Amino acid sequence: MKIKARMVIEGTILAFVAGCVSVPLAPGAAAVVITRDPAAVSSCSPVGNVALDGQQQRTDPVGQIRNEAIGLGGNVVLDTTRSIQEAWGTGPSTGVIYRCPDTNHATSG
Repeated sequence: MKIKARMVIEGTILAFVAGCVSVPLAPGAAAVVITRDPAAVSSCSPVGNVALDGQQQRTDPVGQIRNEAIGLGGNVVLDTTRSIQEAWGTGPSTGVIYRCPDTNHATSG
């Protein structure tokens, strides 16, 4: 009985820790700006969309989105996640990736 209880506890801890793992960032991904302000991308060119699946949302959604932006040649993501509930309180889950000439005016948030 003690072994079974210990296995359940260890399994629960392992599952929790696995959900908290951060994603290694691609080169340049740390500089990708994520914004909810459409004005910040008004002078930018859209290069693609991003929509994270459930597993990606539980595993560092910000890192996932930044990596996808870099993969498409973008440097700013307009977060189009409808609500904090949709993002499960973990971060953005949908967005439009843009290539902007100047990200100094784009602010995170």
